[in-house]
Amino acid sequence: MKDTVRHLPDTPEGSAQASAAPSLPSVSAPTAAPAANHSADHSTDNNADYRKALGCFGTGVTVITARHDGQDVGMTCNSFSSVSLNPRLVLWSIRKEASSLAAFTGAGGFMVNVLAQNQQATALQFARGSMAERFTGVPAQRQTSERLRLSGTVAWFDCDLHQLVDAGDHLIVLGAVRDFGWQDGPALAFNRSQFGQFQALPVNA
Repeated sequence: MKDTVRHLPDTPEGSAQASAAPSLPSVSAPTAAPAANHSADHSTDNNADYRKALGCFGTGVTVITARHDGQDVGMTCNSFSSVSLNPRLVLWSIRKEASSLAAFTGAGGFMVNVLAQNQQATALQFARGSMAERFTGVPAQRQTSERLRLSGTVAWFDCDLHQLVDAGDHLIVLGAVRDFGWQDGPALAFNRSQFGQFQALPVNA
């Protein structure tokens, strides 16, 4: 049941090493140069180094929700990205082996919930367990699209399914944004298999 993309904790929905709720290091604070370079391992039967290299790219964290056959589904995802301003298109990706693949691709649309810095527990909750367990105790509002918008997020995008693109062991899910919203506040970050926080760098005079 590996639904969650790339580097979130290795629960039934994840694809990297499991960990307890981590501390919040600063993702964008200046750091010393890497001590050593790691040579690439191009073999297809060992992806450990490849995953570590991908993990160097810091992202935000989202929870994708959808409504399919009268049931709510949700999963933690860090592959979300904007695609186009006109028309308004966004994307995310899901593993073809995901147990919830049919629900997400057959729902006709999805909600992207961009998590706030204080919602790392929500990120972990939606990366494991049954769908009922994932939504337990999580405040949310039902939109006119019937999709759930989680409370307390820094942004949300209610999307109709635009296109599915076959891409290796994943499907890329493209959505046309029908409604959205945002609020001020720090977003949750994810970098090198750890949750973190974004920090602005000083502007050079």
